[in-house]
Amino acid sequence: MPSSLRLPAPAKLNLMLRIVGRRPDGYHLLQTVFQFLDCCDWITLAARPDGEIRLASPLPGVPEAMDLTVRAARALQAAAGVRQGVTITIEKRLPMGGGLGGGSSDAATTLLGLNRLWGADLAIAELKALGLALGADVPVFIEGAAAWAEGVGERLTPIELPEPWYVVIAPPCHVNTGVVFNAPDLTRDNPSITIADFFAGQQENHCLSVVLANYPVVAQAMDALSRYGRARLTGTGACVFADFPGEAEAQACLRGVSPEWSALLARGLNRSPLQLALERLTT
Repeated sequence: MPSSLRLPAPAKLNLMLRIVGRRPDGYHLLQTVFQFLDCCDWITLAARPDGEIRLASPLPGVPEAMDLTVRAARALQAAAGVRQGVTITIEKRLPMGGGLGGGSSDAATTLLGLNRLWGADLAIAELKALGLALGADVPVFIEGAAAWAEGVGERLTPIELPEPWYVVIAPPCHVNTGVVFNAPDLTRDNPSITIADFFAGQQENHCLSVVLANYPVVAQAMDALSRYGRARLTGTGACVFADFPGEAEAQACLRGVSPEWSALLARGLNRSPLQLALERLTT
């Protein structure tokens, strides 16, 4: 058993986002499609014998006890009755509050990595249940496959998607998901669609108008990217993206986008880089 692991925590895109209802507890009922990107945070997990959960370098503005990786480690430690601890090092490369799922992905990588490092041997279903308590996006990162998602995002159906190249712009703002979902002008009773409808082109994001109204810089990023392709919002934002059939077309877009924008080039993936890394550990 290794004493430490360094694992990727990949980004995701929401290729569409529908709001189709609201539960009595206030959570929104969604339909969405998740696909992974080949850009990642990196998480290093170093086992320690004293049972302590420590963060090597807390993220600015995030108290250590509230960090999702720390919460994930503590949840797994309690659920599996583990006596070991861990020092967690996060190499943060994904923007925070951008809709790329960075915090949720970090938590999922922590759960899967510690399940291996500590020899906890919890089943994927148990890890997904722990992850759902941390955030609605965590289960898809644990599952590790591109998916059609319903409920609050936890009911997952794996699907095969094209794997295009994406250009993603990260506007210099942090979109508050609570502000978006509590906006009075957000429509919450949109009709449900099917997977076939999605593939036929129904790929709206019902949060788009609220985000653009409250965050003008996101609207500016949409305009900048729309000159080169179909610009879309991922999740509740702030990141916007456009897809291209090949790397050359995506590179041309990236060169054309003004350098005032923070933009990245990424490949869409139907299998998570985290799952591939964990499989390599067992071969």
